Amino acid sequence: MEQTVLILGATGRFGTNAAQAFTAAGWNVRTFDRSRDNLATAARGVDVIVNGWNPPYHQWAKLVPGLHDQVRKAALTNDATVIIPGNVYVFGPDAPYCWKSSTRHLAQNPLGKIRIEMEQAYRRDEVRTIIVRSGDYLDTDASGNWFDMIMGKNLAKGKFSYPGRTDIPHAWGYLPDVARAAVMLAEKRDQLARFEDVPFPGYTLTGEELVAAISKVTGRDIKLKKMVWWPMNFARPFMSMLNGIFEMRYLWNLPHRLDGERFSALLPEFRPTPVEDALAKAVAPLLPDDKPSRMQRAAA
Repeated sequence: MEQTVLILGATGRFGTNAAQAFTAAGWNVRTFDRSRDNLATAARGVDVIVNGWNPPYHQWAKLVPGLHDQVRKAALTNDATVIIPGNVYVFGPDAPYCWKSSTRHLAQNPLGKIRIEMEQAYRRDEVRTIIVRSGDYLDTDASGNWFDMIMGKNLAKGKFSYPGRTDIPHAWGYLPDVARAAVMLAEKRDQLARFEDVPFPGYTLTGEELVAAISKVTGRDIKLKKMVWWPMNFARPFMSMLNGIFEMRYLWNLPHRLDGERFSALLPEFRPTPVEDALAKAVAPLLPDDKPSRMQRAAA
């Protein structure tokens, strides 16, 4: 029987990858345009709603509660499952090193608390929910995330900027893999608890390990540089979203990883993309002058 998914934020990072993954899996994919569509109408009869809406940091307090309230109502009306791309903001700087489904959400900063309250609302309203919780994203296109916008912007010059300690582990998720996992979980939704929090293990890499892997897949000697924060500090009065970037800066100096126990229990058949293949795809848009044969061999 054909299954239908509604993708909210289909032009964003997660939404784009989710639309591709659900299409590849044979689902009937609907996309939503906030400028013209009505959510109650668009969600009619759908099995799954992928909530890829993600306003800029400085608009979270104003927009996130209302947007998710609409989604919860639409999901309950249709008894649809909502898939949310979760992040690690909920844990806070005092959380233990390894973050699991059972790890307490201890964040006290504004962005962390907004995410905690948003997730709690889905559980409170008993919405069928799957949170696929990932670390920072690696994408196949330059999509304005940390990796391509800040860290790898000078990769063509042989430099990679790192925004924190380079010797501690940091969690990463390859977006095509995260989206593929979301589809697989959606197809098992009737076997899941009504509210599922599923950490996506992805890759755990220090900054040094990350750059060593990038050097290997590109065949270049990439230099690891510590990112200089003070120029962005001067721009903060003129760019509101930078306040959120500074608020979450602690994650680059906090050792962490996402535990894969729950993920492996639910999806033992999942095969992740090897990290070097994922990095080859992620850096390709940042090296437009690179030799295709080298990158193709790395990703083969």
